[in-house]
Order: sequence, then structure tokens, then C-alpha cells
Amino acid sequence: MIANLAQGVQAFTSNAYLVPGDRTVLVDPGANFDVVERIDDRVDDLDAVVVTHTHRDHVGNLEAVKSAFDVDAWGFDPSVDGIDHQIEDEETVVLGDDEYVALHTPGHKDDHLCFYAEGPGICFAGDLVFQNGSFGRTDLPEGDRETLIRSIDRLLEWIDEGLREMHTGHGPSVTNRPYDHVELAAQMARQV
Repeated sequence: MIANLAQGVQAFTSNAYLVPGDRTVLVDPGANFDVVERIDDRVDDLDAVVVTHTHRDHVGNLEAVKSAFDVDAWGFDPSVDGIDHQIEDEETVVLGDDEYVALHTPGHKDDHLCFYAEGPGICFAGDLVFQNGSFGRTDLPEGDRETLIRSIDRLLEWIDEGLREMHTGHGPSVTNRPYDHVELAAQMARQV
């Protein structure tokens, strides 16, 4: 079962999702809390770290996790410190027991990825979209509203109403009609 290891943390961090299975993966290590201890409490070993994007709140704990578990980090841009291997657009990656397609979805940050597994109906949305039609900030470096809108539209082309779980970079995961939340985000992002 996917667990948000940052749940209850009162520091500035992203969510940090532990995906156990054949390939136990941490999606975004978060920042400013002891994620290593929380991983140790749940699993014996970690196979990899995958990042949705490299904003500090998502990767602040990256080096600690890599060191503690002797694992590599995977992301869109291997020129960024800490990212060891590139995940290309539309590449298939295994998280836990399922295959996910990686979708390059810039607009919040140039190296942003979402991960979608059609079979189980799960999406890791990073900071592209959140619950209730919220969407990623575009006022930070590399942010661009028009690019973000195109990325949300692209995600909508891949997912469908069978989406069961959307795990977002901040706030609670969406398990009640998550497709509708993405559709609403596409509408809200177009409003000035």
C-alpha cells in the first residue's frame, strides 16, 4: 500500500510516497524531516528514489536517503545535482508492483514529471495538479502558466475516469473521482 511518509509533518516539505513491492521506490523524498527513519519503520530495503521535480521541498532529503540506503535517484534532468539517471518522456518505470508511464509535464518547473499506471488507476501528479482544481504555482523560476495548462491537458489525454488514486505533491491524496479534480484544474488554470 502506498504511504505518504510526510503525513503529519509540520515542516516545509512535499509529500513523500513510499511505494512497496517488487521494486520498492520512494517518490519524492521531501525535506526538513527524518524520512530515513520513516522508511526504516516500514520496509527493510529501498530500491530507488524517483523525483517528480527538483524543487527543494521535494528533494531536500535526497542525499540522506541515497546515503542511508545506497540507492540512485531517477528524474527528468540528470544535470541537476543528486539525479543519477534520466527518466525520459513516456518512458516506462516500475514503482512497487506496477508499470507507470512517465509524462514530462513542465509549467511548474522544467523538469517536472507525472507518473501514471493505467492498470491500477494510479497517478503521481507532483505539483502539476492538486485536489479541488488547484494547480502548481507558476510564479517561481521556470514557471509558466501556458505551459502548465498544456501539461494539465496532456495529463487529461492519458488518464480517464477510471483513475482511482491521485497522489499529489502537497495536501491529501485524491481518491474520490480524481479525474474530475484534474479536469477542474484545467478549467481553473485558464482563469485569470
